[in-house]
Amino acid sequence: MAAVGDVARYWLAEHPAIVGFRWSPSGGLWFSTWAFLLGFLAAYVALSLTLDALLAALRRKRPLPLGALPSAHAFLMAAVSAAVFAGTLLSAIAEIRDTRWSWRGRSRTTPLRWLLCFPPGTRSSGRVFFWSYAYYLSRYLHAARGLFAVLRRRRGAAARVFAHAAAVAMAFLWLEFSQSFQVLAILASTLAHVVAFGFRAGLPAARAARVAPVALVGCNVVCHAGVLWMHFGGAVAGGCSGIGAWLFNTLLNAALLWVFLHCYGRRGVCDDDGRVKEI
Repeated sequence: MAAVGDVARYWLAEHPAIVGFRWSPSGGLWFSTWAFLLGFLAAYVALSLTLDALLAALRRKRPLPLGALPSAHAFLMAAVSAAVFAGTLLSAIAEIRDTRWSWRGRSRTTPLRWLLCFPPGTRSSGRVFFWSYAYYLSRYLHAARGLFAVLRRRRGAAARVFAHAAAVAMAFLWLEFSQSFQVLAILASTLAHVVAFGFRAGLPAARAARVAPVALVGCNVVCHAGVLWMHFGGAVAGGCSGIGAWLFNTLLNAALLWVFLHCYGRRGVCDDDGRVKEI
């Protein structure tokens, strides 16, 4: 068992490609430029609107049959989310282990404060940013759920498309501006996705799948409050890294909260395809 753990730590946190990772638009990384991001968002929204208008023009109210594609996609997303969660967790532990010596007697930084508030001047390099990049790439795969919602004529499809587009933009900002709080956000988000997508892929976790989105929203609210206090309350000298992007991220999160409230009402739960299920 120890050998398995050592192998996992090497491939998920100690591999040279992970330790030496550096976010750079000119470094040959996939999807790392503003031009690609804006182009994708425009094309994604345009495609969704076009499909929705076309189906409306054909007066098609019944969903298009997609067969096993949504379930296969859910299984893939669950697997990817599990890998990103494990990699982020092991990498965060390794970063705290390797840098804690520099905190002692020199600052009031603690692991929790580091998780919530990167110090000013933090660069998007190293273990946790490698997995932040992996999470960013997974948002493109996740965005397919918005198209599924349109094709299957699900309730709340437009809100779902907006939510996926916003998630791609936020993940890009995390890397571009070394934004604070992203490690906890990735851990919470991927864990919720493992549970929710695992349920959609057929795993027996119905109640957990219903609770996961609620827990994710609650975690985001608490963590945002923590960053707000640390930066503006003077708890961390010099403030937090990427606070401008964090403010924009907060606005997007407020919009996503509206999507959440739109989908989760008194009578039912809106799943990732926009479908309402009675609890």
